[in-house]
Amino acid sequence: QVQLVQSGGGLVQAGGSLRLSCAASGRTFNTMGWFRQAPGKEREFVAAISWSGGSTYYADSVKGRFTISRDNAKNTIYLQMNSLKPEDTAVYFCAAKLSGSYYSRSGYGYWGQGTQVTVSS
Repeated sequence: QVQLVQSGGGLVQAGGSLRLSCAASGRTFNTMGWFRQAPGKEREFVAAISWSGGSTYYADSVKGRFTISRDNAKNTIYLQMNSLKPEDTAVYFCAAKLSGSYYSRSGYGYWGQGTQVTVSS
């Protein structure tokens, strides 16, 4: 049984940092990513990473502030979020891609349970 279990998140002031983790079990995945969903908005792509970690992709809104990484020995990906802004407030989801492009939600077949990130101004 495949599971993606997230940890991290919480409340932080603007300018602060948080780190999210996502541990996969049951199988390994080539590309994994992070998405987020703010209240009343669509779930949007945040970042993705290839198996080797050599290829990373970011939404323009987080580029230069967020860093995605992975530890294949632990079958875990991370999202380091720095210089957080109130507009980063959302529920963050990790996901494992099965097909399609890295930024398209439809290609991700497994999802974590979601974790709340709240950035206060």
